[in-house]
Amino acid sequence: MSQDLTQLTAYELIEAYRTKTLSPVEATMATLKRIGELQPHFNAYRAVGADAALAQAKVSEARWARGAPKGLLDGVPVGFKDLLNVQGFPTRKGSLATPDIIQQADSPPAARLREAGAVILGKTQTAEFGLKGLTETKLGGVTPNAWDRQYVSGGSSGGAAVAAALGLGPLQVGTDGGGSIRNPAAVNGVFGFKPTFGRVAGYPHNGSLFHIGPLTRTVTDAALLLNVIAQPDVRDWQSLPSDICDWRENLDSGVKGLRIAYSRTLGYVKVDPGLAAVVDRAVARLSELGAIVEETDPGFRDPSPIIDAINSERAIRLRSEIGVAGLDLIDPGIRARVEKLERYTLAEVVEANERRTDLAILMRRFHEKYDLLVTPVQSQPVPRLGTPPQTPFAFPFNITQQPGASIPAGFDNNGLPVGLHVVGPQYGDLTVLRLARAFEKLQPFPTPHLDSLSKL
Repeated sequence: MSQDLTQLTAYELIEAYRTKTLSPVEATMATLKRIGELQPHFNAYRAVGADAALAQAKVSEARWARGAPKGLLDGVPVGFKDLLNVQGFPTRKGSLATPDIIQQADSPPAARLREAGAVILGKTQTAEFGLKGLTETKLGGVTPNAWDRQYVSGGSSGGAAVAAALGLGPLQVGTDGGGSIRNPAAVNGVFGFKPTFGRVAGYPHNGSLFHIGPLTRTVTDAALLLNVIAQPDVRDWQSLPSDICDWRENLDSGVKGLRIAYSRTLGYVKVDPGLAAVVDRAVARLSELGAIVEETDPGFRDPSPIIDAINSERAIRLRSEIGVAGLDLIDPGIRARVEKLERYTLAEVVEANERRTDLAILMRRFHEKYDLLVTPVQSQPVPRLGTPPQTPFAFPFNITQQPGASIPAGFDNNGLPVGLHVVGPQYGDLTVLRLARAFEKLQPFPTPHLDSLSKL
């Protein structure tokens, strides 16, 4: 095949394996070669298991030759954010405070993908403990933007977003505790989906804000990945039953007649005018598709105090994990944040959870009238290295545990990607994916210019 194999989607790879025009070994070798070429410049991966990946690809190739693939994603390369356990790799969480110990068991999404025959490439870079919207750490170094290395990749799933954008594995698994999938997806111009809480099982437990989901170049690939990882797991008592057999079904049914609320600011966020104009144009395209769009705000105040109080649990868990000695090794800004969060009283946490309940009820009532809510992802253009992107539209919907996605919508004045944020009611994941797919068909998602990357 003369085309660049790293630009094939997971869906295209599977079809090529089925028709025997391409083998998993060829696809894996091409991906590993591209990782080797671009890793020195973009630092998307913290660890790559090249030998193990090729061994998995050879076994997959034999299965396809027999016409007996192991599962839906047999032979498709996949990467995992380094907050998730993957057998055979240490889980360093972007920190010098974590031990370099090989994991003996897979997290639920890694287990499901291994069972499906996927080729596990390695671990992608993350912000330290996922506690920053910036993938720049003492352990892992700097992971710059996939479109321009002078700018940030966001976080905390920055490595996964950059890998997806640059063809370093068509399927990437990230996590989102306050925007950590949607933030880097927006600034790197890929599709990032945060499913309803519990849709993808997680273990070890990371609290009630923590969602696991895909970062991909296409919506169809995200749906394909969900077919494998959106499963319950006995280790996660909050995981949801698998109530959808195939996430690709009804994906192309469009958005005609859907009632969509468009909130430019959520009622309290200041948004850069140029960025707002990009989002306005994207929302206008939804009307072209037949959606019924109404400009309105959901009607809540900035919920930052709620998420801070709830995150006090995460701070206490982190101190327990790394100890006093570990605190001396972490980023000073993160240490200061941990110490601040630990000062919340039990009464304040209880009050925050009551306010969380009120917010969740408000949004459930809001979605009785509207099928979806759309907003910007970012409030300001993509910043240069060292400064986290401003994505205040993301975290409220971790509080409410709703599904949300970042869709590539256009570019800011510096030529860097802008995301359109789509939020569905709790358990309304498929409606979010339907809108994303309809928009993608009308305005295909761009990829970084390969000619410029080849000159690095």
